[in-house]
Amino acid sequence: MGGRSLAAYEKVVGPVAISQLTQLARDLAGARIVHVNSTRQGGGVAEILDWLVPLMCDLGLDASWEVIHGNQPFFNVTKSFHNGLQGMAVPLPQSKIDIYESTVAENAERLCPILTEADFVIIHDPQPAFLLNLCPERKGHWIWRGHIDVSHPNRKVWNYLRKIINGYDVSIFSMPDFAQRLNHPQFIIAPSIDPLSEKNREMSQQEIDRVLARFGISKDLPILTQISRFDRFKDPLGVIQAFKMLNSSVDAQLVLAGGTATDDPEGEAILEEVQEAASDDDRIFVLMLPPDSHSTINALQRASTIIIQKSLQEGFGLTVTEAMWKSKPVIGGNVGGIRLQVHNHHTGYLVDTPEGAVLRIRELLRHPDKMALMGENAHEFVKQNFLLTRHLREYLTLMLGLRRGLEHHLVAV
Repeated sequence: MGGRSLAAYEKVVGPVAISQLTQLARDLAGARIVHVNSTRQGGGVAEILDWLVPLMCDLGLDASWEVIHGNQPFFNVTKSFHNGLQGMAVPLPQSKIDIYESTVAENAERLCPILTEADFVIIHDPQPAFLLNLCPERKGHWIWRGHIDVSHPNRKVWNYLRKIINGYDVSIFSMPDFAQRLNHPQFIIAPSIDPLSEKNREMSQQEIDRVLARFGISKDLPILTQISRFDRFKDPLGVIQAFKMLNSSVDAQLVLAGGTATDDPEGEAILEEVQEAASDDDRIFVLMLPPDSHSTINALQRASTIIIQKSLQEGFGLTVTEAMWKSKPVIGGNVGGIRLQVHNHHTGYLVDTPEGAVLRIRELLRHPDKMALMGENAHEFVKQNFLLTRHLREYLTLMLGLRRGLEHHLVAV
């Protein structure tokens, strides 16, 4: 887990932002806060918790991070929950519910003694959500934090999960569009990035060049890059389709880099499909990276001419934020949290189809001045809206509000 202190960020966000966090935290000093998710590595939730928990501790809170454990059948079920919440038609027989509830119950024996004593319990996504029903002696506030797009969920999946989530004190969503009708207050808190992390720190050109050389990527041709897990909702096959249409008229390279998470059993199968689709083009680089490849991802993003994130569904898209922080224009899918970040014609372009992506890539490659201006706009937009100090401030504000009582049912902090 990261160990950087809050003071290190003053040079990025300024002293006023740090002072504000310190003041907010005074009334929460010593509060016990426990975050629970389903993986230590892989995916945006783990990345956020890796900096969020230490910084909460640095502010005088007693924060910790727990992970539920499960076998392959359990993660198959929770992946189907994930897909269903994003609108896919997935079956939900009682056998799946039994696997889910029994696995969480096994974890409850270990976790409930910790969670029942906490002042604030923050449960991330569906995997650990059922813990609420298994810890009846809880004394603190329980918060469910949904990181994915649940604006048009599969009704069977949502109806089942909603019965569980309704028992929480509040819910957090990344966008107002994702919020659902629940029996408790809902808060809107967008995710964020750590600007000083290994994935986002400044890098020398030598470091960047070494990474390109390791994978055989040329510095002399434009590099188009999508960084994401190999997940069908990230549409890597659609990106390859767009590149093949583009490559008939533009000499460029495509990098598809990412990995899988321990709680995502579909990743390897989708990776194989991507490798097959890319096998006939030596200018497509499919890179399967281990979860700790943060400096490699940083270098690939900084070396890229344009970043692509052509998702079909997206809760937020931290890779978009990372790219924008590095002053790269982003061509993103016109969905979910990408719309919060990519402002059409300002920080990048939103597209709905592979053909639309091709059109915008050609336009940017033909107008480098426009590309540079978009990159500058993108960096400044992230600085103002999507850095970790803003994210941490909103968590503190939420916890203070819970201590003092809430009346509204949808609150943007």
